Amino acid sequence: MKAEYRMFGGVALFLFFAAALYGFWTDGETGHLEWVGVVALILSGLLCSMCAGFFWFVSRRIDLRPEDRADAEIAEGAGEVGFFSPGSYWPFGLALSCALTALGLVFFMWWLIALGMLLVISSACGLLFEYYSGTRRPVEF
Repeated sequence: MKAEYRMFGGVALFLFFAAALYGFWTDGETGHLEWVGVVALILSGLLCSMCAGFFWFVSRRIDLRPEDRADAEIAEGAGEVGFFSPGSYWPFGLALSCALTALGLVFFMWWLIALGMLLVISSACGLLFEYYSGTRRPVEF
């Protein structure tokens, strides 16, 4: 996790530096500060700082991975990575419901926003609990 928190920390520092430079530059060119860009850069830096803090916190609690050690061999990273779904239609439904919600936001239709949000919640629950119900339920012995 050392590589992850260093990467996010570096991006956060860059974004904070870019926000200061952008604020200085727009204030010098136009005579007034352009707040939207400065606030967007600061918020992006804060989000990257949050991710860096999480990865730093987790890296202190777990053992070093092969990626974190300089003397590690490639074979140490072999093995099972995790479980990946072989095929699911739920991400497509989630994307459609997000598009429907965005369409409601664009045209400011409250009923379409509410319908889209209900569909987003139901498709996210379907994606989350896909392997806990129906024919794909894991077999317990």
